[in-house]
Amino acid sequence: MTYRASVELRDLPSVDELARDHPDPLAVAAAREVLARAREEIRAGVDPGDLAERLGRALAAARAPSLRRVLNATGVIVHTNLGRAPLPAAALERVADAARGYSNLEYDLAEGTRGSRQDHVSAILRRLTGAEAAIVVNNNAGALLLALSALAEGRDVVVSRGELIEIGDGFRIPDVLARSGARLVEVGTTNRTRASDYERAAGDGAALLLRVHQSNFRLVGFTERPALAELAAVARRLGIPLLDDLGSGALVDLPDEPTVQQALAAGADLVAFSGDKLLGGPQAGIVVGRAELVERLRRHPLHRALRADKLALAALEGTLLLYLEPQQALREVPVLRMLHEDATAVRARAERLATAVGGEVEETVARVGGGALPLAELPSYACAVEESLAAPLRAHEPPLVGIVRDGRMLLDCRTLSDEEVEEAAAAVRGCR
Repeated sequence: MTYRASVELRDLPSVDELARDHPDPLAVAAAREVLARAREEIRAGVDPGDLAERLGRALAAARAPSLRRVLNATGVIVHTNLGRAPLPAAALERVADAARGYSNLEYDLAEGTRGSRQDHVSAILRRLTGAEAAIVVNNNAGALLLALSALAEGRDVVVSRGELIEIGDGFRIPDVLARSGARLVEVGTTNRTRASDYERAAGDGAALLLRVHQSNFRLVGFTERPALAELAAVARRLGIPLLDDLGSGALVDLPDEPTVQQALAAGADLVAFSGDKLLGGPQAGIVVGRAELVERLRRHPLHRALRADKLALAALEGTLLLYLEPQQALREVPVLRMLHEDATAVRARAERLATAVGGEVEETVARVGGGALPLAELPSYACAVEESLAAPLRAHEPPLVGIVRDGRMLLDCRTLSDEEVEEAAAAVRGCR
């Protein structure tokens, strides 16, 4: 027996009738959509319900921002899907100051002439890394593309097979090389590459040695990889530059992660890294190194297409200024704070949250994320609540995103700040 809806097509109001009581200029378009959906439901034998109420929800949704703040209770610190690194307060202040009016983005206030947007961050990057020069573009993939295009278009770039990686969303190193116009020359094997492999493969057409940090995986067992200093010596003998793509790019010591300063000290001519991963700042691609090479990047036509905007530069400058005092960076850069926080403090937050919502404290493991430190396991604690809360919490304002595991919803407190615990508790109570 086929169910028939109690409402017929002829009972539906016109678009004008439905939109009449709404002065919103979006009301007519929203009414058309609501009525179109209602017709589909009626034909399927479903009662469309209160159309006026549906129109109100549609208008509210149309006016609501899509990009929203989210409470991250996943335990993944640099969560790509959740915007990677949360910015330090100092960076947010710099963004607000630069955005509320005009700025000296490309204006030299001392000389009263046109300036360069790179000047706002290049000096502090030189100071922090010891590099001769620096340039910033919109992300590290862009930085790599720019460097390859400027230094190796139409020529060979020598890379180990074990470093031809793929990271999130299908981004592959060989594809970037192809788009840059450079020719890929693979050396070694997946698990073993020696410095002599690079030297033998680099013929007259070689323009660059490229080393790529294995950001999101590690090879273990029967493996061999030349030290960066060995590779730098090969590059010097060949008379070509060595570009070290660090990916995440740490400026302070972290276990199993080279710093930018160490890469330069080992002999890399250029080092490329991200601003929004282990550095803890905004999305940016940073290249530091020899002045004449950086200048070639700056003068390349792709530089303009890939350049960072004033908000990213303001946030990056605000973040980098904290690194002038490393202990201040550890306290005030959220990514570094979460990486280094003692597990007892995380447990205390989990206990507070569990007490507030009637949940249970569960020991768990947090991750770094963002393709960084894939083997690192950070001891953590979560508040466990009902699995059925997962969808309602994602729909809450602000949304609260956790991990569903073994029939429960885990709210990992390593990635929730002290202030966010109260918001998380209010979200759980409001969704029950």
